[in-house]
Amino acid sequence: MMAKEWPLARPGERSDGQGKAIRNKILLAIPQSEYRRIRPDLRFVVLPSHLTLHEPFEKQEFVYFPNGGMLSLVVVTGDGRAVEVGMVGKEGIAGTPSCVGLRRSPLREVVQIEGNASRILATVLQRTLELAPRLRLLLNRYAIVQSIEVGLTAACNRLHPADQRLARWLLMAQDRVDAGVLQITHDFLATMLGTDRPTVTLAAQRLQNSGLIRYSRGAVEILNRKRLESRSCECYRTIQQFNGSLGLR
Repeated sequence: MMAKEWPLARPGERSDGQGKAIRNKILLAIPQSEYRRIRPDLRFVVLPSHLTLHEPFEKQEFVYFPNGGMLSLVVVTGDGRAVEVGMVGKEGIAGTPSCVGLRRSPLREVVQIEGNASRILATVLQRTLELAPRLRLLLNRYAIVQSIEVGLTAACNRLHPADQRLARWLLMAQDRVDAGVLQITHDFLATMLGTDRPTVTLAAQRLQNSGLIRYSRGAVEILNRKRLESRSCECYRTIQQFNGSLGLR
């Protein structure tokens, strides 16, 4: 479902301040009493592809709870090169530093697969957390798990073969968007994996020749997820293990 078609909540479902259905797992996991406290300050926003939510070292005004789509956490070097070190989907938030009292980060947060989110002012969220212990606990846990993912992803991009890294990335992306086809280009994948386009093309060809994926211009279809998991490096399983420890469904 495209972000512009996002439905109004049905009876019994959680909604934001505009009546839009909530799909963010953190917002769905907190008690109703805490959700009633935060709901009036949530605003529905569309997240088009390539939108930058936070630039490195700039003050973070908003925190985003994605309902769909996927965001990338990107390190940008002084010469303009970039590499992805983490992902955010409906399991988490964009603007993690604000949840632990920080308002700046060295990472760029950019939308890679379009979706939508519930947005809240960082200052308002800080005040809300004082009276929402379960939400505070989940966000603190998520901040720690996200830092682990950033470290593992950085190591993976440096140490593991390109086809294993590509398999890991595709699995992590699919976990977040719940789709068999991912709208991504080879140039984008090269940036995310910290390599060049020819390397990504060769890695994708190997996965396709093995019957694991089918790729075309601007899209990758996952054909055999189970075998793709076996082709991935151990980083995917480790990241999934820590994500599971959040206790979100």
